[in-house]
Amino acid sequence: MGETVLITGITGFVGSHLADLALEKNCKVYGLKRWNLSRMRNIRHIMDKIEWIDCDITDPTSVRKVIDKTRPDKIFHLAAESFVSPSWDHPSHYMDVNYKGTVNIFEALKDFNLKTKILIPGSGEEYGEIFDNELPITEKTLLRPVNPYAVTKIAQDLISYVYVRTYDLNIIRVRAFNHEGPRRDNVFGIPWYAYQIARIEQGLQDPVILTGHIEDRRNFTHVRDMVEAYWLAIDNCPPGELHLIGSDESQKIYSYRQIIEMLIKKSKIDKIEIKQDAKYVRPTAVPRLIGDTSKFHKLTNWSAKLDIDAILDDTLEYWRNFVKNNDY
Repeated sequence: MGETVLITGITGFVGSHLADLALEKNCKVYGLKRWNLSRMRNIRHIMDKIEWIDCDITDPTSVRKVIDKTRPDKIFHLAAESFVSPSWDHPSHYMDVNYKGTVNIFEALKDFNLKTKILIPGSGEEYGEIFDNELPITEKTLLRPVNPYAVTKIAQDLISYVYVRTYDLNIIRVRAFNHEGPRRDNVFGIPWYAYQIARIEQGLQDPVILTGHIEDRRNFTHVRDMVEAYWLAIDNCPPGELHLIGSDESQKIYSYRQIIEMLIKKSKIDKIEIKQDAKYVRPTAVPRLIGDTSKFHKLTNWSAKLDIDAILDDTLEYWRNFVKNNDY
């Protein structure tokens, strides 16, 4: 058995793929779940290979018990409220989970005097309002958040730096740009479009894809590439130093409209209409998030292997199976 790894948010999108990778590396994997609240769909294929612990990361006592019991070599802290839209209605809850939950882990590591490496993945959403003359985004680009979710992630990142400088914790700070693929909830852009196409193909929805903002531009990375990058980051990045992660080649920049058009071409339906629906439009948008990840590449030699076609093919196939099998 290799290293001991603790994954918070293991039942989620990235967490489940990170668990796959950790098991491939012959690690002992501890996974946190929220009693009967966590959905296990993403992780059921490896349920019996994980040591499960019930924990509420917003509860300091619960977190201390987990850290004392597991004393892991590595923590991938992926538990978070990450869907942007509800953050306007529930900003305090987002702060409780994304900021206070992180502090609870840091405090436990500090109190037990552990040298565990912990990865704190930030979000490109933290940059918010970016102008064309500031592209591509670097580690030094000014943060102008435009939603409460982004503010909570900035707070999480800044307190990470404080705990490195003050208590010498081994905290690895990264800021990840858009990553997609199978198992991501269909409240997010690409899986939402793929889910609708799958329903249209099954005759469960009229041939109309409902959207929010679709002119926003992004560089997309496959989730399997992203978790490989996270592993390289926790092994190679100096504690406290920020690194951006994501696909940054110019040919990999797409608007959401282009993504929808590519998905439609991959569908089994001849004609599908694209229609904006006001209920899917955020109060404020982030029109462009395009990162320069050369610093991380130079350190680790990482680059994304899977292209946009692989992202869309894998995502569409996942939602086709989901709809066909009524896998709710």
